[in-house]
Amino acid sequence: MSTAAPEPRFRLPAGSEATSPPEARGLARDQVRLAVVTPGRTEHQQVRDLSRWLAPGDLLVVNTSATLPAAVDVVRRGCRWGLHVSAELDDGTWVVELRSPDGAGPGAPDPGEVLRLPGGVRLRVDAPSPPGQSRLWRAVALPAVDRVEYLRAHGRPIRYDYLNGEWPLSDLQNVYATVPGSAEMPSAGRPLSRELLVELMAGGVVVAPIVLHTGVASQEAPEPPQPEWFSVPDPTARLVELARSHGGRVVAVGTTVTRALESAVQPGSGRLVGLSGWTSLVLGVEHPARVVTGLLTGLHEPQASHLHLLESVAGPVLVDRAYADITAESAPHYLWHEFGDSMLLLP
Repeated sequence: MSTAAPEPRFRLPAGSEATSPPEARGLARDQVRLAVVTPGRTEHQQVRDLSRWLAPGDLLVVNTSATLPAAVDVVRRGCRWGLHVSAELDDGTWVVELRSPDGAGPGAPDPGEVLRLPGGVRLRVDAPSPPGQSRLWRAVALPAVDRVEYLRAHGRPIRYDYLNGEWPLSDLQNVYATVPGSAEMPSAGRPLSRELLVELMAGGVVVAPIVLHTGVASQEAPEPPQPEWFSVPDPTARLVELARSHGGRVVAVGTTVTRALESAVQPGSGRLVGLSGWTSLVLGVEHPARVVTGLLTGLHEPQASHLHLLESVAGPVLVDRAYADITAESAPHYLWHEFGDSMLLLP
């Protein structure tokens, strides 16, 4: 007996995809819409109004990972295919996603297959990474090359079909991005302008960094998050503990920040410590956030696994109400994806 697919948690209104950067639509970065969601209500604002909702002593944590031009063309079986470089592992091997030439989605390479990359580089595909799926594969560059420098020389930004045209890498960077490594932009922070960050800091909100290098997003299936490399610096961990001890909120800018911070929580004490490494943490109702008490995030699709992470911070009732409020006929027209609008969850 077949099992029917679960009903989507909400339905996107027509024309809800942001097909271009806000600047191309006549807006500044911080002029995109912001749904401020509290237990009592949802208010429709702009991101530049963020200082109204954060108080002196609150801590805003940002991900300083910078986006790489992680898409390259490869030659496979005499045809041009696409390749997305998702990550680099500790031993120097790459994690990649092969894209079919017809644009239909990811392709499954054969173990041991060698792909021809630009610049005289060969890529030998070894095995799925992580095991148990067939979309992402571990591969060895021959000869060994520095991933960042190679992609800067031969790559282009990863682009999805909902975008109208191709946009330069500068449009896919947060203003505070300093550590190259992400395959796709940690886009929750894109609406934060330098002027807004200065305004927040002048008002007593502390801004602290972490790094988490994002891999290739799960575009084809509701897959769990892939392992990602992160670093929570010691000073950021101390600032988080200071904010908690004085009643300040710890507001993560995006699911990447939430994942990094919660990966550095000590199991016994519940304290946050400085920590670097790979995380496979999957947050949700069964594994709630322990230090993050607020979340500035982009808008996620009805079947996205990221919704479970939102629930780990705000709970399923508040998340469901938030999306019901922004997709209601009476709501302003919100836009999804990396160039779209934002939501501030303050449970």
